[in-house]
Amino acid sequence: MSLDLERVELIGQELAIHWKDGEETFLSLETLRRACPCAACGGEADAFGRVHRPPVQYLPGSFRLEGFVPVGGYALQFRWGDGHSTGIYSFAYLRRLASSANE
Repeated sequence: MSLDLERVELIGQELAIHWKDGEETFLSLETLRRACPCAACGGEADAFGRVHRPPVQYLPGSFRLEGFVPVGGYALQFRWGDGHSTGIYSFAYLRRLASSANE
């Protein structure tokens, strides 16, 4: 199934995503920031496949969304109030986050 965005809006402390398949998802900014998939936040695998996760310290602006840009036709990249902006969130990852947040 192809995942395409129709519209993305910041509403208070949540990101609202309306998908082209008619689904709507809402993710808190804190959830998004804590789930950042970049290597600096989520870690990266060594030569043996072991994932090393660095300690992440959040600052007062860490959960404030400053903006976002599309990455190709498959992801969004967020810019946070603490200057962090290296995480690329695929559309599939955003849907998984939203569905696990609603469980």
